[in-house]
Amino acid sequence: MSKSIRELEAHASVGYIELIRGNRNFRNLWLGQVVSQMGDWFDTIALIAIILNLTGSGRNVSLLMIARFVPSFVFGPLSGVVADRFSRRTIMILSDLLRALVVLGFLLVRRADQLWLIYVLTVLQLVFSTFFEPARTAAVPSIVSDRELLPANAISSVTWSAMLTIGAAIGGVVTGLFGTKAAFLLDSLSFVASAAFIASVRFPKRPPRVRTKLSLGKALGITDTVEGMRYVKHRPRVLAMLLVKPAWGLGGGILTLLPVFGAKIFPVGRGAATGIGVLFAARGIGTAVGPIVARRIAGEGRARMQASIGIAFLIGGAFYVAFGTATSFLFALLVLGLAHTGGSILWVFSTVLLQRGVEDRFRGRVFAAELALLTLTMAASNYFTGELLDRFGWSPRVVTMGIGIFFLIPGVLWFATQRWWDRVESKEVRAKSEEQLIT
Repeated sequence: MSKSIRELEAHASVGYIELIRGNRNFRNLWLGQVVSQMGDWFDTIALIAIILNLTGSGRNVSLLMIARFVPSFVFGPLSGVVADRFSRRTIMILSDLLRALVVLGFLLVRRADQLWLIYVLTVLQLVFSTFFEPARTAAVPSIVSDRELLPANAISSVTWSAMLTIGAAIGGVVTGLFGTKAAFLLDSLSFVASAAFIASVRFPKRPPRVRTKLSLGKALGITDTVEGMRYVKHRPRVLAMLLVKPAWGLGGGILTLLPVFGAKIFPVGRGAATGIGVLFAARGIGTAVGPIVARRIAGEGRARMQASIGIAFLIGGAFYVAFGTATSFLFALLVLGLAHTGGSILWVFSTVLLQRGVEDRFRGRVFAAELALLTLTMAASNYFTGELLDRFGWSPRVVTMGIGIFFLIPGVLWFATQRWWDRVESKEVRAKSEEQLIT
């Protein structure tokens, strides 16, 4: 076999089923994601239903979303340091078991004056999630080959979408038929099952860290955080990819708007839970379709994936505007799904490009920083959305269209700045090459 043929085979695409069947470690990590995220959507729909039933306030729903986002911003830098310093497998298992305990606390909420407990427990749950997610994302490249990386992330994205679709739809029905207690019990069990699957994953041994003198900054993770910031600062392409998901988070207020649309504009059945579940399910279908279609059209080359990210922003913005104007429920479901195909495309492609472009010893910090910034923009977007709905009395349709128009800005900036950061990185590479030749 010639060298060129071997190289082509080494870089050939891997099928989704082939990856799941052939890579046991990825399969078990993926199964943990399946059961955990299924339970998560039971949890989310149940909490939204409780808040709307007890208060009917869009602002209180937005506060729930903020409670889900702020912990990642506050604890993100520390979680990245922990993911780069300790066993990522152990971090994920402990996070799952602790979340299994926390969600049982939601069973205690029965009255409006107990809403504070929902927010406190949600913060705790998301603190543990903040340590779980960077560890999981940083660990994926260590259990898959480079040619498996894009399909692995596409599977993860599609799984999230499928669990959103199935979990939100079934969660809405289960909550409507059996009450919120059943949803919280199932969520707790799902975290235990996830921990069991992850416990069976075998990660390769990581290179030992260089031992340095212990200082207060080192102990608190400040030194490692600053080191990670310097790493990103000198790599403009990494910085650009890191900012993709936070830019998507600017449209995060849609999470506050969907329950309002489900309860007041497109109600299904007697309660709010079913309509909300159907809207979240449409969102999930769109995110499932996006990366699969984009992979077929754009392929796995860096340049085409970068271009697809900019196009995805424009798709999201245009169809959010269409969703805000929709009067037919079926049309609303269609354009909502299309809007989220854009979100899943930029999510998967930016993740793959970061996993390929960032060294393993910095990967945890980079993905933790990405998660922290994402949750900050998501929290801000949900907060302002809630204020526009409750304090200023804006129509949900007007707010949705505003989000769609605002969401076009990152897409325009992406194309406007891409040549600049590509050129800066090329100069950096040439300078390093010349330096190595001299030395």
